[in-house]
Parts: sequence; structure tokens; C-alpha cells
Amino acid sequence: MSNSRGAVFVTGASSGLGEATALGLADAGFTVYAGVRSAAGADRLTRANPAIRPLTLDVTSADSVAAARKELAAETAGAGLHGLVNNAGICVSAPLECVPLDDLRAELEVNLIGAVAVTQALLPLLRTRSAATAAAEPAGRIVNISSGIGRVAAPFLGPYAASQFAKEGVSDALRRELAPLSVSVSIIEPGAIMTPIWSKVADGARRVLDAAPAEVAGSYRARFEEFVALNEKRARDSRTRPQDVARAVGHALSAPRPRIRYRVGQDAWSAALAARLLPDRVVDALIQRQFSAVRASAPAPAIGGTEAAR
Repeated sequence: MSNSRGAVFVTGASSGLGEATALGLADAGFTVYAGVRSAAGADRLTRANPAIRPLTLDVTSADSVAAARKELAAETAGAGLHGLVNNAGICVSAPLECVPLDDLRAELEVNLIGAVAVTQALLPLLRTRSAATAAAEPAGRIVNISSGIGRVAAPFLGPYAASQFAKEGVSDALRRELAPLSVSVSIIEPGAIMTPIWSKVADGARRVLDAAPAEVAGSYRARFEEFVALNEKRARDSRTRPQDVARAVGHALSAPRPRIRYRVGQDAWSAALAARLLPDRVVDALIQRQFSAVRASAPAPAIGGTEAAR
């Protein structure tokens, strides 16, 4: 390792929040190892910053996780890891009645079980860093990227909400288990941000609805179109950028007393307050009112048809 701030590993760094986080941490002086799925993702990162070191990683593969751990242990040469950023994730969006169970399993495998698998594999390296550092502040640090959807479950995002609610719970348990070992655990809860995930969400939902029986899909299609329009508008209008998430991760990895939760964006704060203060029926009514506003302002883009999505 050449940088004094230590080595960090970021999963899901090929694009979006992970890419911005890897670049931001490298600029801040960390030695960044970036988990990517493809050579194209690795090339894009190293072109942007040649100091970033890509590692091929599939968080759902035990062999891939073990290989990444072995490489990180060799690269850090006994010094251990300063931080782990669990960012890898997918978003399955569709009415729950229509969601194939294999898609639900994939959502949980990537967003939840994959994060736990990587954490289990790398905790010995994080504890190594802790043992070699003064106990005045946490040395080994884990940062889990969650979502505002991990506080308030939106309609048509049931699988994604399930994974994020679960990640919040796992993070809380992990933080309490690791505190005596000088390993901190922080959660980042971003609100709406325009990243490539939104086109993937719409494409995946089209595939699910087109595969469902016509009478079932017909019960949801119009409201789902409104949902897509609402989410795209939120993301495009949002002032929150991937770099804002990267800065929150940087704080969690460097502050003497990192926060437990970092809410990034006004809508993330609103979701947290709503979950804490408002009765569930009031939250339901507010969500329905947002759908009504979209319906009144403009026709939603059509989602559906016969074209395959992937």
C-alpha cells in the first residue's frame, strides 16, 4: 500500500454510486480496491484514475469472494484493510403478485446475502487493521449502502425494500457485535439519485409484467406506469449526486467518530422522519397522493408490450 490512509475495498464499483465512491476515495488518499463484474468496468475505472486497483468479484459466488479475499490479503501484506464498502446491489421492481420467485431470490442474494458473505470473508483483515491501530477511534470500518427505501417501503419496490430493510437490521446487529472489536459499522441511506439503475429497473419490470397472465398484469399496469414516471421524475429533479454519497462514505471511513446512519438527500431525511413520526395510514395516504399528482400532471410513459427486456 502506498497511501497512508489505508486500503479500502468497494463492491459494485463498475458504475453509479460504487464508481463515484471508488473515485472519491482514491482522490481522498485511500488505496482503493474496486470490485467489478467485467473487464469493461475495470477499464473505465482505471482510465478515470490509474491508481484504482480493480478486482473481479461476484458477491453471489463463494469462489469469487474467496479469491478476492486471498488477493486482498496478499496485496495488503499483513497490514489489513482499513475499510469495506458494501455497495453491490440490484433493484427488482414489479408488483409482488407478478415477481418471479427466482427474481426475489436474486435480489436477496446480491443485496443482502452477498454483503454478508463479503463481510464474513474480510472481517479478519479488518480486525488485523484494528489490532495494529490505537484504540482511540475505530480502525477497521464497514460501510453498508442501503436506501431511503430501507425505511419506508414504496409500492412496486417490494423485493428491493425487503433487501434494504434486512440490510438495516443486519447492520445494526453487526455494529453491536463488532463495537468491542474496534470495527465500526455505518449505513448510508441515499434518496433518489439519477444513476444507470433506473433504466435497468424499467426494463426488468417490463419483462416481469409481460410474462404475467394478462388479467394480472392488467390490474397493475396503469398504476405501475405512474410509479415509473414518478420515480424517474424524482431522480431527474433530485439535487443529490453520486458524489454526495461518496463524500458520506469518506466521512464514515475517516471520522474519529463515524455516524451510525448517513441520510443523503432531502427525500431520505423525509422518509426517515415519516417512518418515525407518522402513523402507517398517513404514510399510505401521502404515497397515494404522490401518484395522483403524477396522474394529473401528465400521461405516464408506456411500459409494456411484447419486446423482451434483456
